[in-house]
Amino acid sequence: MKVIYLITGSGGSFYCANCYRDMLYFRAIRKMPGITASAIPLYLPPDDAGTVTGFDEHIFFGAISMFLREKVGFLKNMPDFLEKFFDMKPFLKLAARQAGTTSTEGYEELTINMIEGDNAFRKKEVDRLVGYLMKEGKPDVIHLSNALILGLARQLKNRMKVKVVCSLLNEDDWIDDMSEPWQSKAWEMIGRESVHVDHFITPSNYYRQLFISKTGVNGDNIHVIPLGFDPEPAFGGKKINRPPALGFFSRVSHYNGFDKLVDAFIELKTKHSMPNLTLNVCGGYTGTDKAFISDQIRKIREQGFRESIKIYPEFQGNKKMEFFNDVDVISVPVRKYDGYGLYILEANSSGIPVVQPATGAFPEIIAASGGGITYMPDTVEELSLSLKKLLKDKELASELGKKGKERVLSEFSLDKMSLAISEIYRES
Repeated sequence: MKVIYLITGSGGSFYCANCYRDMLYFRAIRKMPGITASAIPLYLPPDDAGTVTGFDEHIFFGAISMFLREKVGFLKNMPDFLEKFFDMKPFLKLAARQAGTTSTEGYEELTINMIEGDNAFRKKEVDRLVGYLMKEGKPDVIHLSNALILGLARQLKNRMKVKVVCSLLNEDDWIDDMSEPWQSKAWEMIGRESVHVDHFITPSNYYRQLFISKTGVNGDNIHVIPLGFDPEPAFGGKKINRPPALGFFSRVSHYNGFDKLVDAFIELKTKHSMPNLTLNVCGGYTGTDKAFISDQIRKIREQGFRESIKIYPEFQGNKKMEFFNDVDVISVPVRKYDGYGLYILEANSSGIPVVQPATGAFPEIIAASGGGITYMPDTVEELSLSLKKLLKDKELASELGKKGKERVLSEFSLDKMSLAISEIYRES
C-alpha cells in the first residue's frame, strides 16, 4: 500500500503540536509492513526535525505566492519563475518567523478558498501536484493534515480516484479567531466538503464531538486514535540539589496562557513561600509574540526575579530533554480549549507531572495518562494553588510522574497508533 501525506508546515520557529502530530503519524505508518509512505509539505517547510524523517524537498502551494496572488491584484497570475522565486525555502522560513502565515488576520477569504479549493488552488498548481503524486505510480491513500485544506480532497479524489483520509485537530484555533461571517462560513464549508473524505482521524473524543457540533456532520467516519510516540532517550541526568523549577513547554504566546503562568509563578514566590522557585521556558515563538513576551519578562524583572527565569532557545532533541531534566512540574494554561495537548504526554514520557485547567480535552488526556492534575475554576489563583500542591508534595509529584511515564510507554506507543491508523487505511 502506498500512502502520501500532504502536510501544512509551520516553518519550524516554534513548537507546533499539530506539526509534531503529523510527523508522528508519518513515522508510525512507515513502521508498518507492506506500507510505503512519503510526505510532501504545503505552504511552509516542516521544522528541522521533519527534514530528517523523509519529507519531500518540494513545497507545493507556497505561502508567500498564495498570499500575494490573493492580496496583490497584478500578481494574481504571476509567472512561474516569480512563483518559484517567492517559494524558495529561505523566504518561506523568514515568512514563518514573522508569523503572518501562522495567524488568521488577513487570511479569512483565503481560508474559505482553501476549504472549497476552487479559487485558492489554481488548476496548473493542482496539475503539477497530481503529476508529481503520480510520478511513481498512483497512491492508494492521500492523507491530508487538517480540514482547512479540504478543497484538495474533492480535486484529488476526482482526478486520481484515490482514498482520502484527513486528520482533525485544532482547526477551531484558526477558524474561531476569524470574524463573522467568515467563521460560520468556514465551518459550513468544511461540513459540505467533508463528503469527499473517506475517513477522519482525531486523537480525542472531545475534539470529535466539537467537530460534529461545528460542522453538522454525523461523525460516522470520524475515528478517535490517541497519539502515540516513542519517547526520546534521556539526555544527561537530573541535577542534584537544584532549586524547584516550574516549566512551560509550548509556543510562548498569549493564546497558550504564558502570562497566566508568569502571574502564578510570581504568586508562588511572593505569597506561597517559594523564594527559590525558578521558571523554565521552552517552545519558541513567532515575531508577533515578541512584544507579549517582553511584557512578561518586564513583570518578572519588576518583581526582582529576573535571575529566576531561564529561556531555552531550542525545543527539539537534546535541548528539549535538557529542559525536561531541569523542571519538576509543567503547565501550559491555555486560554482556548485545546483538542489534545501533546505537550502533556511529552512531559509525562520524561516522568514530569502536569497541571492543566479542566478544559477541552485535558481531563480526558490526564485521566488516560494518570500523569497530572486538573483545576477549576480556570484562574491564576487556582493555578498557583495547584502548582504549589505538586511543588511542595514531592511524593505526590513523583507518583504522578512515574504513573504518567508508565502509561505513555504502555498505552501511547507509536506501535499501537501505527496499527490503528493502518486499519483505517485498509477499510473500504
